[in-house]
Amino acid sequence: MRTKQLLAGLRSVARIGETAVVAVKAGVKYATEKPSNARLMRETFEELGSTYIKLGQFIASTPSLFPREYVEEFQKCLDQTPVLPFAYIEQVLQEEFAGRNIADIFQSIEQTPLASASIAQVHAAVLKTGENVVIKVQKPNVETILYTDLGVVHLATKMLEKAMPKIKFASLSDIVDEIKTRMVREVDFIEEAQNLEDFTDYLNLTKNQYVIAPKVYHQCSTRRVLTMQRLYGVPLTDFEVVKKYARDPSQVLISAMNTWFGSLMMCKSFHADLHAGNLMLLEDGRIGFIDFGIVGQLQSEVWAACMRFMDALQHTDYHNMAINMLQMGMTSKNIDPQVLAQDLERLFSGVLIADPQQLLTSNPADLNDIMLDMVAVGERHGIRFPRDFALLFKQMLYFDRFMRVLAPYTDIYADSRLKMLQNIEPASKLIH
Repeated sequence: MRTKQLLAGLRSVARIGETAVVAVKAGVKYATEKPSNARLMRETFEELGSTYIKLGQFIASTPSLFPREYVEEFQKCLDQTPVLPFAYIEQVLQEEFAGRNIADIFQSIEQTPLASASIAQVHAAVLKTGENVVIKVQKPNVETILYTDLGVVHLATKMLEKAMPKIKFASLSDIVDEIKTRMVREVDFIEEAQNLEDFTDYLNLTKNQYVIAPKVYHQCSTRRVLTMQRLYGVPLTDFEVVKKYARDPSQVLISAMNTWFGSLMMCKSFHADLHAGNLMLLEDGRIGFIDFGIVGQLQSEVWAACMRFMDALQHTDYHNMAINMLQMGMTSKNIDPQVLAQDLERLFSGVLIADPQQLLTSNPADLNDIMLDMVAVGERHGIRFPRDFALLFKQMLYFDRFMRVLAPYTDIYADSRLKMLQNIEPASKLIH
């Protein structure tokens, strides 16, 4: 135990030294090249690796807490990391399954990874019992690096607050704590497995035959290794291939959306990262929800207000949009909904044009602009949104992009098959 603690301490010291070297290089770059603060920060974060890349992604998805220029710059934040040698994967498996022969667990493991990101690397494999699986293996010293980096970040934020008191960062220590909570959860594969189990229980309870999540093989999983059923399919954005598997692509999207909206009410947490890589149409026609490492939590009343907001937006009902924005956020001010409605009308009137389907463009940067603008309107009225609100709204933007591929000539939100707005009272009945 003492040897492990010593090694962890040495790794922390080495990491601090590495961070200092990168910081010095960033200082030299600033002095010689004069890049913008946001760009320099993003490039430095990418060089520092996993913790800072995740921090950058947190900044990109949390416009209610960070300045716009930083949110926009960190949209470019990469999550691609060098591939680790297969020898490391074997080493982790031997450590995690000590006392067991790896050949007795896995019949074969593909040496070339399916994916390599900041936290983990994924390999296809076949269990000894014949099932096709994927193995998600944590990268080296992730937790030590995480805690060391966040300690450095906490110190840096304190210094930043003193050096630049006017910078538009709110409650930096709280933000660091929030980042720590999320990232610690993401490197705990036992918790990710529990998120998967929770979602699967919800599918079973609702007798959902249209969606599946990978089965977790607990006997082959640990905190650093997650073994899951391998699903075969295509991303929902590959329209030509989707048409081969589904007669009605719009029904595929509606089934996925109904499932996700239902999970907001019935699961302990919701999948907060359903982009094209994590939502796929399987060969048997079912929809696969994968990668539950990033989840969010919202109170049911916030979710209901968000849905009513989207409905009002589709009908260009700015008064109800304003009322529901108040329901979504928190404020200590006495706000006139009519004044807020006028601000929202100025914001969205240029976006809506004549066709509700033109609400959002397919460009991810433009999608994010809409969220940023809406948050900015809220801020002018003293509205502070819940931290996971950005994750919820971002997912709505993902769905809009799916709509443009799978149902380009359909008003999905007006479709009777979509159940997202059923049993939600109009906001005008809730606010007096």
